[in-house]
Amino acid sequence: MSAERPILPPVRLPSEGELARDALAAPLFVRAVKLARWAGPDTRVGAGGELVEAHLPAAAEHLGLPADEEGAAYASEAWRLAVDTGLLDVTDPEEGELPDGAEESEAEGTVTVGENLALLTSGSPQDVLSIWLDGLEAVHADATAPVLDDFADLVGEDGSIDFDALDWDPEAEAEFLDGVLGNLYLLTLADNGAGDGPVPLPALAASMIVPDDMGEPTDDILEQVSEAMMRLDDQFRLLEPIGIVAYQPVDEALMAEEGETADASAAGADEEDVTRYGMVKLTPLGLYGIRARMLEAGVDAPAVGDLADKGADALLDGIAYYPEAAARAEIQLWLAGRGSQGAVAAAAELLAAARGTDEGAPLRRLHCQQALALAGEEAEPAVRAVLGDQELGGLARVWLAEHGAADVPPPPETMIFWLAIDTIAAQLDADGELDELQGLVEGLSAQHSGFFDEVWRVDHPATADVLEAMGRLHSDKKAAKDARKAAFKARSRAGG
Repeated sequence: MSAERPILPPVRLPSEGELARDALAAPLFVRAVKLARWAGPDTRVGAGGELVEAHLPAAAEHLGLPADEEGAAYASEAWRLAVDTGLLDVTDPEEGELPDGAEESEAEGTVTVGENLALLTSGSPQDVLSIWLDGLEAVHADATAPVLDDFADLVGEDGSIDFDALDWDPEAEAEFLDGVLGNLYLLTLADNGAGDGPVPLPALAASMIVPDDMGEPTDDILEQVSEAMMRLDDQFRLLEPIGIVAYQPVDEALMAEEGETADASAAGADEEDVTRYGMVKLTPLGLYGIRARMLEAGVDAPAVGDLADKGADALLDGIAYYPEAAARAEIQLWLAGRGSQGAVAAAAELLAAARGTDEGAPLRRLHCQQALALAGEEAEPAVRAVLGDQELGGLARVWLAEHGAADVPPPPETMIFWLAIDTIAAQLDADGELDELQGLVEGLSAQHSGFFDEVWRVDHPATADVLEAMGRLHSDKKAAKDARKAAFKARSRAGG
């Protein structure tokens, strides 16, 4: 079977140790840890686990923040994260502790140190990252919570809250933010990692709002983009302290009067102006965190190194559609993991996995050839062992010649043609550059006089398809016609 094309390109992540250090350095996480270590037996919390208002000034002071409303908000945010990540355990008030006439919401509980706090120093990098991911989940939930500008209007006469009046769909909000983060992830990995620069907020908002087939956006679409930008501005301000993005907020001077939004037409402004409308970039920790969320949701989000401990068959299938640099890195990790096994055994495993007549086999053999090039000269005995193999003998001879080996037997003519068909089939499956593919087609067909008179007889599953492609790609009209005739003969010979 042919390997499935991954939805996303593979990401190259730092080591878990480096990621754990980044997680421990995230500003919000740092503040949460400080408060978890600051809390004592006299610290009181409300019924929802929040730090009681009387303790907020001291908490803010401990964090080096001013003891004002803003400092209290930062302290409260850090406290919630400490509770959500298990750095602190909340103990609810015992039954009967409520003073006479007191409401249940006025009950105060206590806190104790959570098990996770010790893991930050004594645990593994995986432990640290697991705790940090819980924190990311909590911040993500905060970022998709409703904006309560007029909370008083939602409270009824009986004190109940009219949640329907919020016009808030939690699933839709979470889906939208995840979609934005997914687009940012994809943009970061674009062009083999060359797209890791900051992304303008208008472009990111537009990627979620503007239909792909729309020419000039309508006023309604522009208004939606503008609203999305302002919502994302709030969300990225919340997400940055947990360490997943580096964010340059929207320039406040560009904000319209209260109740209005910035002009979404900024998406068409020049680069200097666009930066004033917000710029966002994923950090390495952000790539890790978003990938973890996607994997949890069942999305295929590969990472370089995933295949290092798998068999050669999984390696060659897995890298089938990787960008060249990522495929090379994956192969190097795979070979390094087989250091004790030896280059000969590793090469033999690769060659065995490259065999086959299925649709994906030519591409496997192409990547096998690339892997053998990285295996070094020590692989020669395994390569020589397949010189007589119809499927592998051609690539074995190429490898030996490239390594300057002596006594390389000349290939039989049938093997030359078979290798030509196999090589072009692999490149067609890989969707290579058109110019390179055309050069390959013309180069291989020119190496042998009467190429198209003979090649149609090649016993390869892709012969007819390859010849049809050569007929489309060859710039010489006569050669292209000969290729199409040969394709017809090949199909007739195969009974198709």
